[in-house]
Amino acid sequence: MSRSVFLCCVVFLITLSCVCGDGLIEVFKWKQMDFYNRGDVRAVRQPNPSAPVVFPGKYERRRLKRKVITSRDIPEGVATRSGLGDDDSLPYIPYNNVPMGVTHFRGRLFVTMPRRRVGIPSTLNYIDMRRDSAQSSPKLHAYPSFEMNQFNSSELNLVSVYRTTVDACQRLWFIDTGMLEYPNNRQQIRRPSIWIVDLKTDRQLMRFDIPEEIVETGRGLASLTIDVPSPNQCDQAYAYIPDLVYRRLYVYSLATDRMWSFEHNYFNFDPVAGDLHIGGQTFRWDDGIFSVTLGPQQPDGSRDVYFHAMASNNEFVVSNRVLQLESNAARSDHGNDFRVLGSRGQNKQSTMHQYDPRTGVVFYAEIQTNGVGCWNSRNPFSAATHDTVAANAETMIYPSDLTIDEDGTMWVMTNSMPIFIYSTLDTNVFNFRIWKQDTIDAKRNTACE
Repeated sequence: MSRSVFLCCVVFLITLSCVCGDGLIEVFKWKQMDFYNRGDVRAVRQPNPSAPVVFPGKYERRRLKRKVITSRDIPEGVATRSGLGDDDSLPYIPYNNVPMGVTHFRGRLFVTMPRRRVGIPSTLNYIDMRRDSAQSSPKLHAYPSFEMNQFNSSELNLVSVYRTTVDACQRLWFIDTGMLEYPNNRQQIRRPSIWIVDLKTDRQLMRFDIPEEIVETGRGLASLTIDVPSPNQCDQAYAYIPDLVYRRLYVYSLATDRMWSFEHNYFNFDPVAGDLHIGGQTFRWDDGIFSVTLGPQQPDGSRDVYFHAMASNNEFVVSNRVLQLESNAARSDHGNDFRVLGSRGQNKQSTMHQYDPRTGVVFYAEIQTNGVGCWNSRNPFSAATHDTVAANAETMIYPSDLTIDEDGTMWVMTNSMPIFIYSTLDTNVFNFRIWKQDTIDAKRNTACE
């Protein structure tokens, strides 16, 4: 091969692996995560007896028989490959802190740290953008307080949070799974619960413990999407909660303080899309329905609800009118209420996605391309109408979350999680990054314009 041909090939490959469109802007990056408050006392080995174990192993025996694992699981034999061990008397073990979710609201960037191992000081945190934005690797503040993040101190405190979202009424919503997902020692120490926090006062507005007859455990509750008719109808909000493990879609009504569960074949994973190769790791996951996003409000007030499984290249849709009627959940046959929208193309498995009302574009966090894809909702849904906003196999390994704030800025977390699970993170390099981009700029020079 001639030198000129070789150089052309290199340039082409670099172009493919880096950026299309206007790309994303790197905001923060960390080799390891750190906190302003790491914990002043040594953590006890087990949860305090005053924080009761709700279902000790009742459902887990059945789930442990599975040979195929989801993104929730850390397989046996790799739990301590860091060589550090997992001494659960330590309140802070740097290596074990892997960020998962990112949400921005008016100068605060919320970052979640689910308790998948020991040594995590706080599961819900934020970065003060006004004070810390000049730092490349800022420390995290516990939210709403460090004390509220100490699950051993009170049964009312937070256990483990994967992702957050902000609704049109300036409220922060999230699911506390109530589960410590420690390798070989998974413990459901609380009922999984829905939380609402007023971001104007940082005070908890509501906590709803999900009934056992609806949700067995909190393992698969990694996100939620909030449907508010308008900012003047805050009390009419609905939450749509996908369960990636049990492959259900839960609906919670704030007005009635009730919750119901939908089941459908479209919530399952695609068996031919579960083989993944990310960050040099080859593995198989069977994550079911994973992300939900809302389309534009129609003249009759309804919205399309888009959803997909992570281990799938397909997208599906249902009207929010169907989901909001509790009696529909009891039907054995849903007719044509749930519809196939189409395929994003091969190797386009996605964690989170969100519709942007300014542009009409749905943006996807795509794990095998290590980047962000897009689709303009005014176009037919096919592989040809999707495009790449940004991708980089070195710096954007595993985009775990994607959110869009009220100003139209998209925020993306990339966290190298497959390397953490199946190998060893190199703590001398940057493993975790937060990216952003204005959605108008993000779609520029793509098929999503």
